[in-house]
Amino acid sequence: MIVAHAPRRIELLQWFGLFGGAAAWTLQHLGIFAIAVARCNPGSARWGIDDQTWKLALTIAAGVVALAAEAAAVTTFLRTRDAGEDDPPPRGRLHFLSACASAGNVLFLGAILLDGIGSLYWHPCTQA
Repeated sequence: MIVAHAPRRIELLQWFGLFGGAAAWTLQHLGIFAIAVARCNPGSARWGIDDQTWKLALTIAAGVVALAAEAAAVTTFLRTRDAGEDDPPPRGRLHFLSACASAGNVLFLGAILLDGIGSLYWHPCTQA
């Protein structure tokens, strides 16, 4: 049940739960691409960037954000469990979107792990 003075907090949790995993995967994917481009650029060689360390750090950070988004979605779902998906807003919307976010975050966490693991074995700029 939503406490009367906390509807804004549960809404913020719901929105973070809905978009947190997707944003984490997007930023991780773009970051891994940027690291690969920097590795291929001869001018970046003097920086001494260890691309594997940065890719791993991005993957771990994105995974933590996706797990936090999953926790937010589950918390919202549990706090609105007495509401139905077709109840009037905001309770029905909170319940429905938190259920969708919970399922989506599992998929985004999988994409984050696959993207991160795959990037550790992907070495652009090498000739075969």
